[in-house]
Amino acid sequence: MRISVVIPAHNAENSIAQCLTALENQTYHHFLHEVIVVDNNCTDRTAEITQTFDNVTLIQESTPGAGAARNAGISHASGDIICFTDADCAPVASWLEEVCRPLENNPEIVATKGTYLTEQSEITARFVQIEYEDKYDLLLPQTYINFIDTYSAAYRRDILVANDGGFDERFTYLEDQELSFRLAARGYKMAFQPAAKVFHLHSNTLRKYFRKKYLIAYWKAQVVRRFPQRGVKDSHTPQVMKIQMGLIMLFWASLIALPLLPVLRAMMPQLPWGWLSIFTPLFLLSFIATTVPFIRKAWPKDRLVAIASPFLLIVRATALSIGYIWGVLNPKQLDTEKLPTIGGIHYLLKRSIDVFGATIGLFFTILLSPFIAIAIKSESRGPIIFTQRRIGQEGEPFTIYKFRSMYEDAEKRLDQLIDIEKLEEPAFKIKGDPRITKVGAWLRRWSLDELPQFWNVFKGDMSLVGPRPEEARIVELYEDHHRRRLMVKPGMSGPMQINGRGDLPFHERIRYELNYIENYTILSDLQIIWKTIPAIIKGRGAH
Repeated sequence: MRISVVIPAHNAENSIAQCLTALENQTYHHFLHEVIVVDNNCTDRTAEITQTFDNVTLIQESTPGAGAARNAGISHASGDIICFTDADCAPVASWLEEVCRPLENNPEIVATKGTYLTEQSEITARFVQIEYEDKYDLLLPQTYINFIDTYSAAYRRDILVANDGGFDERFTYLEDQELSFRLAARGYKMAFQPAAKVFHLHSNTLRKYFRKKYLIAYWKAQVVRRFPQRGVKDSHTPQVMKIQMGLIMLFWASLIALPLLPVLRAMMPQLPWGWLSIFTPLFLLSFIATTVPFIRKAWPKDRLVAIASPFLLIVRATALSIGYIWGVLNPKQLDTEKLPTIGGIHYLLKRSIDVFGATIGLFFTILLSPFIAIAIKSESRGPIIFTQRRIGQEGEPFTIYKFRSMYEDAEKRLDQLIDIEKLEEPAFKIKGDPRITKVGAWLRRWSLDELPQFWNVFKGDMSLVGPRPEEARIVELYEDHHRRRLMVKPGMSGPMQINGRGDLPFHERIRYELNYIENYTILSDLQIIWKTIPAIIKGRGAH
């Protein structure tokens, strides 16, 4: 195993020597194939200092941004594993060994994330360290994570190359979050490795801290446009932060409104404007109440930071709120996406249509269920509802529901009848299949067996329209480019179902499904739903 370390650097003359010295002292040095420093438009002595170190390659990258610098490092790297740290970080001696350990022990893991340490004495920097430790506590119980930042990270090189070449250079900030969300959306597994530690120079003044949080929030708004579900939750961000952002904006809004009370009373004296003056302290007290868990966590570590935490958390919430709001109101022009995903307003509209359609579908399912249940039981023993594990969005397994259309011992017959070693085999379906009952054939003929899947749609496991929900044994055979179809929810209907149902070879299904994702519009969903109706009537419905 060969390891490459890539370090993007912009005007890092005060820290690059300490970073490179720390890499020279790694316990895993015999596996360290190369260290690559990427000069990203430095105007100081960064390049000069770097060249004093043996076995360090210095390359130039003029495109601004850490994403472009890291991509340049990837293109020059020859290691099997590419590790990233920053020029203002000094990895501990065991860092390389620890950050690579999960990749060595588990071939399913494609990337790892480590942790920060600091030796700074400023109270703001000490607060930042405890802030990170609070997030690490959230990561610790998770087997796999969807959030990796590159101050301490390792990736399998072939995964980076196979997935759009690495970082999206249009993201000049949070490009590492965008990459990790993209890999997670394709079902790749990533892990937190707290022992992979690097010392870092945190923001040590309120001005620097406020600016950094503002930038993070602005670019987080751009990332969320692409991955809306990450705006709801990711593995790294405490949910209380979102509550605090809402409360602090309400506090500032009510505070600004207080001087307007006389004007409002004069304009509309019939309304009880006096209540408005109560909201300001109420919002502030509610915010302070949300800081208690953080204070309790900080107290045994640093009592001065614990005491200052409410004020510093107000600063954080204010900066994040302003940055995120501005990111929404003044977004970067990233609408022409090269990556298959359904984001922004399309995501919200699609989910709204799913909930509406699933509600109607469940109504008819409940009406028809007694008659279908009697028909199923009249012919064969076994449960009325057939359940099976399928793979959904981001490679997450879920239970799919159908009316049973097979004999009870169908799984044994399936093993005897079907060989799935080659994905090019047609859709794993056999005409005259002896597993299927007469009632089941009738249910399948009109796609009535799939009615219970409206519950999957309502829960959010599936969508009305999307790629076919695959079995785990099929997904295990995916190549990297196949995984792009995992970036959206599987559908009850989809491009495969209206273009040949289950008779399409695998590579043809993939072509239809990726084309659907990459060129997605709400109109395309509506068109597929419309075309599904005659397909069902003709007996070519979704399966």
